[in-house]
Amino acid sequence: MGEAYIIDAIRTPVGRRNGALSNVRADDLAAATLGEIVNRTGIDPDTIDDVVMGCVTQVHEQGINVARNAALIAGFPVDVTGTTVNRLCGSSQQALNFAAMGVSSGHQDLVIAAGVEHMTRITMGSDMFLQGEMVTPSPKMSWKYNIIPQGLSAELVAERFELTRAELDEYSLESHKRAAAADDAGKFDNETIAIDVNTEEKGDFSFANDEGIRRSTTLEKLATLKPAFREDGIITAASSSQISDGSAAILLASKDAVKKYGLKPRAKIVSMATAGGDPTIMLTAPIGATRKALDRAGLSVGDLGAVELNEAFASVALGCSRELGLDLSKVNVYGGAIALGHPLGASGARLMTTLLNVLEEKDERYGLSTMCIGFGQGIATIIDRNIDA
Repeated sequence: MGEAYIIDAIRTPVGRRNGALSNVRADDLAAATLGEIVNRTGIDPDTIDDVVMGCVTQVHEQGINVARNAALIAGFPVDVTGTTVNRLCGSSQQALNFAAMGVSSGHQDLVIAAGVEHMTRITMGSDMFLQGEMVTPSPKMSWKYNIIPQGLSAELVAERFELTRAELDEYSLESHKRAAAADDAGKFDNETIAIDVNTEEKGDFSFANDEGIRRSTTLEKLATLKPAFREDGIITAASSSQISDGSAAILLASKDAVKKYGLKPRAKIVSMATAGGDPTIMLTAPIGATRKALDRAGLSVGDLGAVELNEAFASVALGCSRELGLDLSKVNVYGGAIALGHPLGASGARLMTTLLNVLEEKDERYGLSTMCIGFGQGIATIIDRNIDA
């Protein structure tokens, strides 16, 4: 097997629901990141073998293969193909892993892995309706498993790891503090691209910074919030990821392509894994996926210089980190989805984009990106900045 090198990674700023990106179509948003990734790397789009894009709610402007449509909108030649994948919240991380598989196998040389989700314009769950009626899981599955909303699963995760409301509030506050500090220090400047937008409130302007960071929140404010999913629960809106809009793109290259086009890799993929788990508690499978990825790479938790663990809920990030023995000072160093937002199909690519920058900033070698996925799956990817291309 050959190597799969990450040449560069970029993302849009993440927009709040009904925020700055409200009037930007999802396919146009995805096209912006595709166009910028080839501009930044200097690659001729004609040399791209494929575009693999993650997207969860594949209807309307995110439907009919948004990867192909976004590539055409971005001005890529018509012979550049695109395919859209859906592994729920892990969709664009799966797109990255699929792209890495294609490149490392020798069948492809240059592949863009990307993701998009516009949760303002395409409401989460809007692909679950047929002629106005909600489509539920097959009775054959619901008879076998207790399928519950993710918010209730997050409560079960908190119970499993004996987490308290105070711990979740403290973690959530820390996410905002870290994101605000990173934003103020320009840590996201290398990974974000400005998007020209128009809103009724502001008119025309350049949207350049993540919109969900709450700089003024406090523990006292968080303590006043009511449970969001269960009357006697401890998960609140503040300890849940934000509903958001965004896109991200990553260029991967083979060793031959690196040499042929004079590219400078930022990292290489060293291992990938998925894991399944209980569909009811559903959100703990990053533990199994991470252990698989570490084992395949011949690494231990102590080798990881930085970790991006998607903050679907504070209970997930805290519970999985504790079970894996992760150093919280190395987890979501620039904040996570609680502060930055969670545009479902784009989040995996966003995590990897941020992970690259954290590793470079801290001069660390190995990094892990991992996510929980609805109905009991997890995904993990480990990268290495020690390049031998």
